[in-house]
Amino acid sequence: MLVIVRETTSDEHERRTRQMTIAIRADGITRKFGPLTAVSDVSFTIEKGEIFGFLGPNGSGKSTMIRILCGLLQPSSGRAELDGLDVVAQTEEIKRRIGYMSQRFSLYEDLTVEENIDFYGAIYGLNPTALAQRRRAVVDLVGLDDRLEQLAATLSGGYKQRLALACCLLHEPKIIFLDEPTAGIDPVARREIWDLLFRLAAEGTTLFVTTHYMDEAERCSQVAYIYLSKLIAIGRPQDLKRLPEITPVGCAWVEVTSDDATQLLPLLRRHADVVDATIFGEAIHALVRQPTDAAALIDYARQQGAHEVQCRAVPPSLEDVFVALTRLRRSAAEGR
Repeated sequence: MLVIVRETTSDEHERRTRQMTIAIRADGITRKFGPLTAVSDVSFTIEKGEIFGFLGPNGSGKSTMIRILCGLLQPSSGRAELDGLDVVAQTEEIKRRIGYMSQRFSLYEDLTVEENIDFYGAIYGLNPTALAQRRRAVVDLVGLDDRLEQLAATLSGGYKQRLALACCLLHEPKIIFLDEPTAGIDPVARREIWDLLFRLAAEGTTLFVTTHYMDEAERCSQVAYIYLSKLIAIGRPQDLKRLPEITPVGCAWVEVTSDDATQLLPLLRRHADVVDATIFGEAIHALVRQPTDAAALIDYARQQGAHEVQCRAVPPSLEDVFVALTRLRRSAAEGR
C-alpha cells in the first residue's frame, strides 16, 4: 500500500508547465545488493524550490536513495533525473549542479573557517576572483563573518553546520542534499539553520532533507516516508494528516494531559475505546472510538488515580501519521 496525496489536473498546458519546474524525478527506482533489496520501486517528483523531507527509520533505504540521486550508485532498475539530466548517463554534469551536506562534520578541523572555504572552492574549480565573490556571499549568508580565522575544530555544533552549508553552496548548486543537517545541535541553532534553508528555497534552490525530527518534517512542503525499502506515503504534511487510514471512520484523536503522563499511558491503553495511545511531548495522543469524548476519558483517568487530567480534541501529528502507516504496513506484511 502506497499512500499518495497529490493535486491532479487534466489541463495539458499546466502539465507541461509543471514538467519544466521539476527538479528531481525518480521513476521505479530499485537497488539490490545481492539478495538484499535496499530500495524497492520508489517513485516521486520534486519541484524546483521545494523543501522535500525524506523520512524513515534507520536502514530503510534513505542513504541508498540519496547516493543514487547524486550519481554515486547506479540503480538496479528504474530511472532518475536531476534538473533534467539522467543520473546514470550524465553523472559528471549532475555533480556540478548539486551540493551535499552530511550529518557528520566532514570538513578539516585543523584548518580555519576561511581555509576550509578556500579549499573547497579550489576543489569546485573556482578561479581566485570567483572564489573571493562566492566566499563573501556564503559567509554573509550563513553568518560566519567573525569566525573566519577560527579553527573549525573549535566551532560549536551549530557553527560547524553553518560552515558545512557554506562550503556546499560555493559552486551555486541548484539542488542540495542535506542528511540530518541539525542532528546533535541545540534548538536555537536548529532554528537558525532552518531559517537559512527557507531563504535558499525562496531563492529557488531545491532542498532534499532527511530528518528524524517531526517538527522539521512539518516545515517541508512535501514529505515522503520510506519503510523497509518501500515508499509508503508521500504528500503535503497537512494532507497526510487527513488520510482515512490515520483517522478511521468513527474515531477521533485527542490529547490527554495529567500530572504524570507516563503513569497515565498504560491506564489509557487499557480503556476499551482507546485504539492507540502514545506519549507526545508532555502529553498523550490517543486515537479513540466515538462516542467516547473528553469528559468520559477524564472521568476514567481520575477513577484510575490520575490527577490534573485535561483532554481536548486535536488533529493527528506527523508522528501519529508515520506510526500508523508503519503499523499498517507491518500488519499487511505479517498477513494480519
